[in-house]
Formats: sequence, structure tokens, C-alpha cells
Amino acid sequence: MPSIKRKFGDLGEKEAENFLLNKGYRILDRNYRIKNIGEIDLVGEKNGKLFFFEVKTRDVKHETNFPIQLSINEKKRRNLRRICELYLIEKNLEDKEWQADGIFIKVDNSENYKIEHLENILWEKYY
Repeated sequence: MPSIKRKFGDLGEKEAENFLLNKGYRILDRNYRIKNIGEIDLVGEKNGKLFFFEVKTRDVKHETNFPIQLSINEKKRRNLRRICELYLIEKNLEDKEWQADGIFIKVDNSENYKIEHLENILWEKYY
């Protein structure tokens, strides 16, 4: 049985997937895991380009003390880049153009969602 935290994260990933589908992305993979490194939450494609999405979901009451963007630190970015590279190799897509984006979902008590899409989180510094 999944934990409450896991269920909360799963709801966020579903919201992110719906958000991306509405923006014209096609979802190719979900929860692609490499043991001892981590996981890519969603893999999508749009206009011939691959996108790897790291989804982070937070209750807004924690936002002041722990801003959601800080959850993707340097180590997470390093691991995410490695997982993306391994995905490309495994799927024989090394020549495909790609980038990794962050989808940040903030949930309030009434279960309203605010979604923020940050592009190119591996090479751009937003914080």
C-alpha cells in the first residue's frame, strides 16, 4: 500500500501529465527508474524534441520554509542528467534533441493546483 506521501506525489504527477497533454506534449514514459540513481517522472515529446520532466508537488503551507524550486539541488540535477543520458542510450535515441524541465505543483487546502513549468533545469539556474 502506497504511503500518503507517495499518493500525494502520484496526484501531482497526474496533474502534471494532464497539464502537459493540454500543452501539446505526447507522453512516452512514466516513472523511468535507474537503480541507485533515481527516476524520471515523465518523458514526453513535442515537435520532434524529447522532454524529461521532474515533477515536484508541495502543499503551499510548506512553501515559505521550503520553496519548491530548491528541491532540485545540484546532486539531483547531476543524477537527472545521468538518467536522461541512460534513457537515450537504452532507447537508441542518442541523436535526438532533448532537454529536462521541472513541473512544480503547489496544492492548497481546497486541493486547488498552481502549476509552474520551468524549462531546461539542467543547465539554467533559476534560484
